[in-house]
Amino acid sequence: MLRVKLAERLTIVALLAGLLSGCALVGGGPAPLDTYELTAPGERDSSKRGGTQILIAEPIALKALDGVNVVVRPADGSIQYLKGAQWADRLPRIVQARLADAYQKSGAFGGVGKPGEGLAIDYQILVEVRAFDVRVAQGGRAHVELFVKILNDRNGVVRASKTFVNEAPLAGAGNDAYIAALDSAFNQAAAEIVDWTDSLI
Repeated sequence: MLRVKLAERLTIVALLAGLLSGCALVGGGPAPLDTYELTAPGERDSSKRGGTQILIAEPIALKALDGVNVVVRPADGSIQYLKGAQWADRLPRIVQARLADAYQKSGAFGGVGKPGEGLAIDYQILVEVRAFDVRVAQGGRAHVELFVKILNDRNGVVRASKTFVNEAPLAGAGNDAYIAALDSAFNQAAAEIVDWTDSLI
């Protein structure tokens, strides 16, 4: 009987491990995820406010929405994540950035910023992301629900609060169609939020 010495056995194991890791590098790993962003509504005509400056705080959200996963609701009371897709950052941070863009493009305010940017703030825009998902039942639609408060930064009094609910139908199948519908619903909400804020301060 052929006896393999211990050193020879270890050499064989090392060679096999190297071959297997090489196979994984060639193409055995998971496929990369499609990564998506949101857009902001375009510029609109507006008379610029004198020195009113607003701060867009980072929105709050439940854990399911406070991450990079794209939420899909196959039925009421259940959620899944869109396979093969992710947001480019945590969803609340993307919503914050695109809302700031929308306020800036509106031309209605003297200054728009986020925490840490050094503005002397008159009002804070506080947002809670209550829903941001695709509902596949009944033909499929994107559903966005944002609860917004305008807080007077000088005295801590809430000037106004409102819930914005917007939907957009799916125009096709696949990840691109799902994200396009979510982007459309968010754009509607963002435009309404900016107009509402402009009418109050």
